[in-house]
Amino acid sequence: MQSNSKTVDDYLASVPEERKEAILHLRETIKANLPKGFSETISYGMVGYGVPHSIYPAGYHCDPKQALPFVSFASQKNFIALYHMGMYSDPDLLNWFTTEFPKHSKKKLDMGKSCIRFKKPEDIPFDLIGQLMQKVTVDEWIETYEKALKR
Repeated sequence: MQSNSKTVDDYLASVPEERKEAILHLRETIKANLPKGFSETISYGMVGYGVPHSIYPAGYHCDPKQALPFVSFASQKNFIALYHMGMYSDPDLLNWFTTEFPKHSKKKLDMGKSCIRFKKPEDIPFDLIGQLMQKVTVDEWIETYEKALKR
């Protein structure tokens, strides 16, 4: 379920009331913990955080007009999703997260390659998400991304 919102404020205004508080809390958690250099934008119909062209002029290889994506979140039809490309590309980070998750939630981890799904807003482990955001700097993300491109 991709939004047609052009701005973050428009996206947030379109979130269903029953999810709004959780989405706003998720946004604040990400912004408070993401290392310096990432910027907030609407990307692929979601609120995203990426490496801006001022830092990484090449942009995203799939669409060089886009900033290099890193993290995003969305209110999907049946869940709230958090997408973290660092976990997709770094097995150590993924292992850390999957090991830590049960310490922060009684729910079973519902996860794809880079997508963590939360069926109920109250199931989001905001403290753990904050820790996850602190794990990768802009420079580390660029290095990981470029290594993956060379493969």
